[in-house]
Amino acid sequence: MSAPLLRVDGLSTLIRGDGAPVRAVDGVSFEIAAGEVYALVGESGCGKSMTALSIMRLLPDAASIAGGAVELEGENLLALPEVRMRDVRGRRVAMIFQEPGLSLNPVMTVGAQIAEAVLCHGDMERAVVDAKVLELLEAVRMPDARRRMAEYPFQMSGGMKQRVMIAIALACDPDLLIADEPTTALDVTVQAQVLELLRELQRSRNMAMLLITHDLGVVAQMAQRVAVMYAGEIIESAAVGAFFSGAAHPYSRKLFESLPDRAGRGRALAAIRGAVPPLNRKFEGCRFVERCDHALPRCAGVVPQWSAVDGRHQVKCHLYEQDRPDIETAVAIDVASPLPAAAPAPGEVLLQVKGLKVHFPIHSGFLRRISGHVMAVDGVSLEIAAGRTLGLVGESGCGKTTVGKGLLRLVEPTSGEVKFGGEDFLALSRAALRGQRRHVQIIFQDPYASLNPRVRIGDALEEGMIALHAGGDPGARQARIDALLAEVGLAADVKTRYPHEFSGGQRQRIDIARALSVEPQLIVCDEPTSALDVSVQAQILNLLKRLQRDKGLAYLFISHNMSVIEYMADEVAVMYLGRVVERGAVDEVLRAPRHPYTQALLSAVPVADPGATRPVIQLAGDLPSPVKPPQGCHFHPRCSAALPRCSSEYPDEHRFSAAHTSRCHLYD
Repeated sequence: MSAPLLRVDGLSTLIRGDGAPVRAVDGVSFEIAAGEVYALVGESGCGKSMTALSIMRLLPDAASIAGGAVELEGENLLALPEVRMRDVRGRRVAMIFQEPGLSLNPVMTVGAQIAEAVLCHGDMERAVVDAKVLELLEAVRMPDARRRMAEYPFQMSGGMKQRVMIAIALACDPDLLIADEPTTALDVTVQAQVLELLRELQRSRNMAMLLITHDLGVVAQMAQRVAVMYAGEIIESAAVGAFFSGAAHPYSRKLFESLPDRAGRGRALAAIRGAVPPLNRKFEGCRFVERCDHALPRCAGVVPQWSAVDGRHQVKCHLYEQDRPDIETAVAIDVASPLPAAAPAPGEVLLQVKGLKVHFPIHSGFLRRISGHVMAVDGVSLEIAAGRTLGLVGESGCGKTTVGKGLLRLVEPTSGEVKFGGEDFLALSRAALRGQRRHVQIIFQDPYASLNPRVRIGDALEEGMIALHAGGDPGARQARIDALLAEVGLAADVKTRYPHEFSGGQRQRIDIARALSVEPQLIVCDEPTSALDVSVQAQILNLLKRLQRDKGLAYLFISHNMSVIEYMADEVAVMYLGRVVERGAVDEVLRAPRHPYTQALLSAVPVADPGATRPVIQLAGDLPSPVKPPQGCHFHPRCSAALPRCSSEYPDEHRFSAAHTSRCHLYD
């Protein structure tokens, strides 16, 4: 076997603070061959990104490498002086960071930022640099690359900014590319484009890649080998095929069981209880023991060593140790299926929306005259029955969140009807609307941004009750707050703490408790799990399902995660550029989509199966501007099945069943 391109041996990284040091990376070892894609998966806080930063020697001031070796073709990078390490970064090892919007300089054009990366590793004439920048932007398939060179990051979509980051990383043809969650914040269509781009570039340049992600579907599509990281150490390593056909560690199996899908819609997800343990403590045994369904007496006091499962498939788990006589029985144990959760019975129509429009004026000139409108929502109609969930899906920028805010008049609609219980919200005065708002609440996408960092959790929960005259006297309100926290799985004493003292999943639970505090009948859930790991996501989805079953709640569930929509929704509406293009029962729309846009969305969803060969429908270009949407069908510039009339006439609604409709000229 040839020597590996990258060899990491016993890497340990400490973060020092007021108390005991945090062992963010604790004895990590792995190898990556030339041209190989190696995936590192696990929950947030397990040390994946810190491993990448340690390899690049880009650690924050409080962190330092405590031991181990990082060898690139036999040369230990940890022993190099900083001057020589600068030659390695970019030229031999490059990195794509998790958030392109924060990684790009907002006051430099993207062309200048790519040129900076090119010039860092060699002097060139200006014309040669410009030609190289253009070549890189064309290599990452940037639309209208020459014009984009002169644009700033704020003028670009998320997918475009990620392409710029990839172009910067490829500027010096590195041997190894580290991609840290390269598609986390992207829609499924843009994610599919970026993954295909990375796959093509990696193969054409025979470039090795360390792919850091918590999306098992991305791992199945991209990687040859995979390692599972938990609490600072790697606990399982295998070829992708072996891992997906038979994950060995109880933690790995739990990650798979936490994935929402169509088959699990009638039951609760197998969420992993608890959270990743703090890494500033000394571990006496297995680090997963407190959350494991198969823990043995020895797991709490004896650190597990590597055991071979099959060939190069290895796992750190006492269940697989060869000296145990009950090994066969132990491995055969599996997690019992959760008890089924009763599906909500359909009730009367609770919310009825007709022709909702939200147009934002564009002011220009010295006198700030209105020169146009952003047509964010342009005639949306939908219905939600009591106890039911309507999923609203589509790319970022299509108007999903604006629909949710427009229903509550958090943004003022331009026209239309929003009837709740027969009363039109849009016709109510501000004073009358305040009294009705207790019936419709919202869970925001970013729970940290929606909570006041200076307000304790108990006060944040009580604030809504006071404003909407709910919950009774102060004593009754405090009792209700305790009950709400218990309902969402938090202890009553957390109400004296501040938002920064909680994890992302805990903050989302607090946001749900706040929405429930005024006893609503309908909750708008705006991407409530988009920033969460699959394990925490499973806990939140189970919670929302249970609350719906127990309280008869209706949900408008906004998401671009099709697996979550499959699991949560009863009906689905697909939005494109401010309009609903297809809607119907979840099985009708997701199993037999009629609109070409819906078909493209579903084809782009990564599947957690390395053997899946489903073709991805690549959409041309990016989402058009809602300031000047295309004539006729808004989707026709990107549609491979467009007819001549699509560019001039907006299609009528075609009905395929009592619930399933679509707007497409293919069915005229």
